[in-house]
Amino acid sequence: MTDNEKKTAARPFFRAFYQGNRLRFALTLALTLLGIPITLMVSWILGALLDAASNRSMEQFIFVIKVFVPMFALYTVLTLGFYRAKAGFVCRALKQYKSLAFHKLSEKSISAFSQESTGRYLSTLTNDVTTIEINYLENSFVMIEQAILFVGSLAMMLWYSPLLAVIAIVLSILPIAVALLTGGVLTRREQEVSEKNEGFMAQVKDLLNGFSVIKSFKAETEAQRQFDTSNQTVEGAKRRRSWSTGQVKTLSGLCGLIMQFGIFFIGTYLAIQGSISAGTVVVFVNLSGSMINSINIVPQYWASRKAAAGLVEKLAQVTEENASRSGDPIPPVLREGISLNHVTFGYETDQPILKDLSLTLEPGKKYALVGSSGSGKSTLLNLLMGAYDGYGGSIAIDGKELREVDPDSLYDLMSLIGQNVFLFDDTIRSNITMFRDFPDQLVADAAQRSGLSQLLAQRGEDYRCGENGVGLSGGERQRVSIARCLLRGTPVLLLDEATAALDNQTAFAVTDAILHLDGLTRLVVTHRLEAALMEQYDEIIVLRDGVLCERGTYEQLMAHKGYFYSLFTLAA
Repeated sequence: MTDNEKKTAARPFFRAFYQGNRLRFALTLALTLLGIPITLMVSWILGALLDAASNRSMEQFIFVIKVFVPMFALYTVLTLGFYRAKAGFVCRALKQYKSLAFHKLSEKSISAFSQESTGRYLSTLTNDVTTIEINYLENSFVMIEQAILFVGSLAMMLWYSPLLAVIAIVLSILPIAVALLTGGVLTRREQEVSEKNEGFMAQVKDLLNGFSVIKSFKAETEAQRQFDTSNQTVEGAKRRRSWSTGQVKTLSGLCGLIMQFGIFFIGTYLAIQGSISAGTVVVFVNLSGSMINSINIVPQYWASRKAAAGLVEKLAQVTEENASRSGDPIPPVLREGISLNHVTFGYETDQPILKDLSLTLEPGKKYALVGSSGSGKSTLLNLLMGAYDGYGGSIAIDGKELREVDPDSLYDLMSLIGQNVFLFDDTIRSNITMFRDFPDQLVADAAQRSGLSQLLAQRGEDYRCGENGVGLSGGERQRVSIARCLLRGTPVLLLDEATAALDNQTAFAVTDAILHLDGLTRLVVTHRLEAALMEQYDEIIVLRDGVLCERGTYEQLMAHKGYFYSLFTLAA
């Protein structure tokens, strides 16, 4: 994406900060601005107190106290109000920002999401959001305050002593130049940390997901090495950022000291000459401190703000990449059937898995898809679910090319029950209903047909499954996924070894129940070649090395005594 395209894509995310939130922003900004005169008056009070002491004027001293007490009370009220208003603004801004980000991600198709690393999203929604909260939202108010405070301090200096004010302006050139020249370094360091964090999150996610594999293969040392390498990379980036920040702060601090002591020495000289009072010198020193603080903060925060804005653009780019393709909606009804004509597909272009595959799945019929491991059965189901567009030939649903079909309407037409089941850390009922409302009878019916009745009787539908269903057995998790699809009731049901984790008796009962469902088109990948089940299929499709080698009813294929016969004999 070009820079202009990135900025255009990021606009909705920036607007999300302020949508329905402008009043809180305006209130926070107003409270920030109201506190500036009080901050400037502190310099006046210090100077007035020193002059009162020098003049031994009790009247002037009492006057300063009368000004100070209500000012202090007002400052307390304004400060508390500011923090409350800012907390409300930032809370809503981030809530809306992250909600929009997740909404954009959820619009992606299965094929789009499968091409990407979830580590990117974890990083952008955790580490990057923290940076955006501090550097873009919260520090914006500080930056505005300091910029106005700089102007206010300069105005007060001109009012007290134009000569000393001009000297202060000349001395401020050095810290301003340093701040402007070093701002870009901090921006680059912040972006580097974001990129390294992304890789670290992806690495940690992989290692945690593969924990059981690591332990069973005794690969703890190798896993530790991978973790340490990734950990060292991200912490090294943070160290470089910290070192750059320290260098900038040290240099800025030295320039600030030169400015402040320069004003103090020259001011003292002018006071000895009688041009100004000792109180004025204190006023100038205090105001110069405010100016130095502003000089250090504004360019640095501006650079950090730009870096944070870059993170927003990065999230926009991530959500735009591989965005869900548009297409024509189709009704959730299969009328003519699904036709595959000379379909060829491979994850590597020179290594096809499916080769010149042609077949038709008629509405309401039951199909078994069998073949040895690696023959392309799961790949075919993923193609039908729209997971990949890069196939040769044609896949048509009721005459409509799959590539031209809107993904959302495709998911309304068919459901896939896969070998790998994902469950949320929630109740059994929520995992079956996917957090939607269904009548109790429909939920109970889906649970009964999937073989969950005994589990629900023992634990109840409010039993929490744990992270990815850790509280359930593999078979129980698979039953939940089957019930989930049965409850949804799409016209086409694809099953990829859905009963592999079940015992033989339960697997037979579940498959038999699925085969007796009326009105559904079913394509079942199975290695359970039991005669009582095979006889129920309208057609058995046999794949061998990605090629459709046989098809027919159970009786026809057994009589033919070809490849299916060999598979059946080996499974017996």
